[in-house]
Amino acid sequence: MARNRQSSFRRILLTRILLLFVPVLFIGEIVALNKARSSLLETARQNLTESSAIKAEKIQDAIATLKTSLLLVSQTKLIQSGSATEAQELFTQLEQELPTHIECIQLTNLQTGEITASSCGDKVIGDLSLPLPSQGVQITPVLPPKAGTTGQRDPQNQLQLLLSVPVYNGVGKLLYALSLRSALHQQTDTQPGSITGSLAVIAEDGTILAHPLSDRVGNNIQQYPHADRLQSIINHAIVGQKYTIDFSLQQGQDLIAGYTAIAEPMTKQPQQKWVVFAVTSVNNALFGLEEIKLILIVLTVGLIGASLLASLYLAPYLAKPVEELRDYALNIYSHHAVQPVPHNFKIREFNQLAQALDQMVERLKAWAEELEIAWKEAKTANQVKSQFLATTSHELRNPLNVIINCVRLVHDGLCDNREEEMEFLKRADETAIHLLGIINDLLDISKIEAGKLSVVTEPLNLRQILLEVVNIQSVNVQQRGLQLKIELGSEPIPVKADGAKLKQVLINIIGNATKFTDEGSITVACEIQYSSEQSQVIVKITDTGVGIDPAQQHKLFRPFVMVDGATTRKFEGTGLGLAISRNLIELMGGSITLMSAGTGQGTTVTISLPLIDISLLSHPGQEENLSDIGVSSADEGARGLNSYPVLREEPLLDSNELDGEKHELSLLPETREVSLMAQQGVLPSLPTGEVYANGDR
Repeated sequence: MARNRQSSFRRILLTRILLLFVPVLFIGEIVALNKARSSLLETARQNLTESSAIKAEKIQDAIATLKTSLLLVSQTKLIQSGSATEAQELFTQLEQELPTHIECIQLTNLQTGEITASSCGDKVIGDLSLPLPSQGVQITPVLPPKAGTTGQRDPQNQLQLLLSVPVYNGVGKLLYALSLRSALHQQTDTQPGSITGSLAVIAEDGTILAHPLSDRVGNNIQQYPHADRLQSIINHAIVGQKYTIDFSLQQGQDLIAGYTAIAEPMTKQPQQKWVVFAVTSVNNALFGLEEIKLILIVLTVGLIGASLLASLYLAPYLAKPVEELRDYALNIYSHHAVQPVPHNFKIREFNQLAQALDQMVERLKAWAEELEIAWKEAKTANQVKSQFLATTSHELRNPLNVIINCVRLVHDGLCDNREEEMEFLKRADETAIHLLGIINDLLDISKIEAGKLSVVTEPLNLRQILLEVVNIQSVNVQQRGLQLKIELGSEPIPVKADGAKLKQVLINIIGNATKFTDEGSITVACEIQYSSEQSQVIVKITDTGVGIDPAQQHKLFRPFVMVDGATTRKFEGTGLGLAISRNLIELMGGSITLMSAGTGQGTTVTISLPLIDISLLSHPGQEENLSDIGVSSADEGARGLNSYPVLREEPLLDSNELDGEKHELSLLPETREVSLMAQQGVLPSLPTGEVYANGDR
């Protein structure tokens, strides 16, 4: 299968920057051009609207000026006298003073129809529409000759008007008509980029009075395409609206126009209006767009070059830390010596990545060590389980052989007398109880591993429980020739625990102390630690036995584990007692620990339980003293809770010798005991008696 083509980080970074940056620049340029075009067109529309209003105002002002001047001249005595020479001089002076373009001024004799005085010779400037208004000025438009007729067309002078007023003599008789012909607009070429616009004037009836295209002056808009649209614009202007429009007059020539309306100055139709347009081409309105486009192109090329240089600069700057981290990660397992992860980069995120990589490597090393330890522990656990199976098989096989042999001897009638039969049956019975204890331990540890072991706690007197357990284990202690020291105080010790399970734990701990101590003493002591949060009672069982290597102590609370050593492996056992004890104590809210200074220096097991209010005890005052407890048989410690209670026939120690908080009990020889079978497998209440021990110090 072909591998996907790969590229380096630097090349990808460089190409991605360019591929992202260049299209963004081009898109930005297009957006900027469209925005500039829209802005230029909007500016042109606003200017053309204002320009049309200004042009309309100028037309109105020019007509008003001409009317006023013409009325003033008509009322001078010089004109009323009809002197041709003086009138000619006045006309010349008037042409120079008026701001608008004056083509000709004439004084016509209405009686004869002859021209009395004229500034343009004998040429008639227009037909008079008689009768003339007596008080005002008659205004008529001068339209160019239509196509196909004779006459001279002036392409520059547009919106030509003929103003006429009557001239009366001194007695008020109408003698003359004073006429003035003026061009209110001269069409000139506008400069590129100018958005004042060219003038176009259309009368309300559609007659074109002025237009950028001179050949259309004098025609009606109905003769051209888009007449309906132009008529709609004229209607809007007449009602007072001022807008801009986009339209075409010729194929391929787009125009923009602003318009406004003014009152028609002709007296014959006073209600009519003219619409004044300021028109310019779209190309003229967008004249500055080319410069903007050129600037954007130069700017885009410059930014592309700058982005290329920035990419060439940033690519190694960003790629170097990645390459260093890559080299470190690739060579991390090939280094003979430990090398630190690259760091001190200028970019914080790369330093964080380096730190995370370093932490990941440390975690991997820790996990590798944990896996190795777990593998070794699994291997050891497998060996321990195999050893446990072998030991348990031995522990089960020997008692079974003893039971089988004793029963067969009795069954086959090989005993000499009834007393010998009872001795073999007793030995079989005791061995069966020992075997039952081993099986109970196996069941308990299976419940613990399944999470089904539970306890039923109730308020108990720990001191009484300890005295009962001491009584049970005292025979084992006396057989070993050990001292038993008890430091329990004289007051009840209230705790909340499972009585049967607590006895099981204490019997196991004191039994271990007895089993692993060849000489010396075993001390059972209680101490109460008061605290504002939770007071506790501390039970310490200390022996002077073989001790335990500190390196091996952490293994003792594991199931199936027995410390391997020449001094300890000679003792029998399944290695389940401490594991069961720890789980039971923890279920009762306490804790258990073991401490030994080393081999041959004894062992101390510490059990802590929460202390409760003494008022919770059922009968705190009815507690058995040391002198009120009977002695158990030698096998009680080994049998645990499924044991035989033992009744003493007579006391061997005076109870007065045991008063006080601390006692050292001497072991006395030749103690007699009687065993009774426990029906339910739970230690019942013991009869009143004393603690006994035998043997020498």
